[in-house]
Amino acid sequence: MAEWVLHVDMDQFIAAVEVLRRPELAGRPVIVGGRGDPTERAVVSTASYEARAYGIGSGMPLKIAARKAPEDAVFLPVDHEEYERASDAVMSALRELPGVVVEVLGWDECFLGVSADDPEGVARAAQAAVREATALHCSVGIGDNKVRAKIATEFGKPRGVFRLTSDNWFEVMGERGTRELWGIGPKVQKRLAGHGITTVRELADADEQELIAEFGPRMGVWYHGLGSGLGPTAVDDTPWVARSHSRETTYQQNLTTPEQVEAALRELAGQAFDDCAKEGRAVVRVHLKVRYAPFDTKTFGHKLPAPATRRDEVVAEALRLGATLDPAREVRLLGVRAEMTPPDTPDTVERTPVRGRL
Repeated sequence: MAEWVLHVDMDQFIAAVEVLRRPELAGRPVIVGGRGDPTERAVVSTASYEARAYGIGSGMPLKIAARKAPEDAVFLPVDHEEYERASDAVMSALRELPGVVVEVLGWDECFLGVSADDPEGVARAAQAAVREATALHCSVGIGDNKVRAKIATEFGKPRGVFRLTSDNWFEVMGERGTRELWGIGPKVQKRLAGHGITTVRELADADEQELIAEFGPRMGVWYHGLGSGLGPTAVDDTPWVARSHSRETTYQQNLTTPEQVEAALRELAGQAFDDCAKEGRAVVRVHLKVRYAPFDTKTFGHKLPAPATRRDEVVAEALRLGATLDPAREVRLLGVRAEMTPPDTPDTVERTPVRGRL
């Protein structure tokens, strides 16, 4: 039997969970984000398909979503505990499938590793198991590696199944833009276009050395392989060990003074350190994220001279980074991320060089 990777992605997961407990919302535009108040500063966590039809999507400021939304749209607050319960039920149902290895990626998605002659049959069994356990729907991408399986899911949405392998990769993806590849955002797309590379086929046919010169030895090779749909194949059910912890806050009123910024950074850095301390691991690097008004975001960091095991060391580093901020600009968001020393048990599974764990 052949080895397959299946990518299970819940359809409009958060919105679907909300509709399950509020059946009267079925068919209406549902937008979940922040505290559910579109007059506050927060972003959309998810939008139902009905809301997406109006151009509303994840990451959009709630205020913009409110301007796009029709009169019958419903705004709801984020309920992390409810989504975690639903996610646990989904993953538990998938783990009951015979001969399947489940690698959880987040609340609403996971990989399945399976040996099968009929991967579509396994995909439909997965959909049925999730539906029976939770009344939620999912889409399943089938691939011969993780990259192709994840991309395939988009062709199956909603509630469908799609297979994408080396056999049909260029037929399906060849003439599509590079932005449709997993892990390529608008900045990388623009840099590729600067080399005359605009389609997936052109990326696959590109000179790898030219890409290495542009992106470096690791990312250049990765992007070149992505043009052919190359990627890791091993599905690993080992629980993911966090590499860092972060805390961030969007402020309802802009921070306008250095004193306000300092107080905010002390709180955020202290919280991030406490999260790391719970795992018994030292902090080796501190990153600062700032969003100036109206919406200009910058992220930068610094490696500590030695692993930090004290709260005041991490706070002090966050304040040093904060001292480089422009005091003339108002701040609407601050975030601090603390990277930790590697876990005692090394991660031996092949990973992609972008977005962590695929």
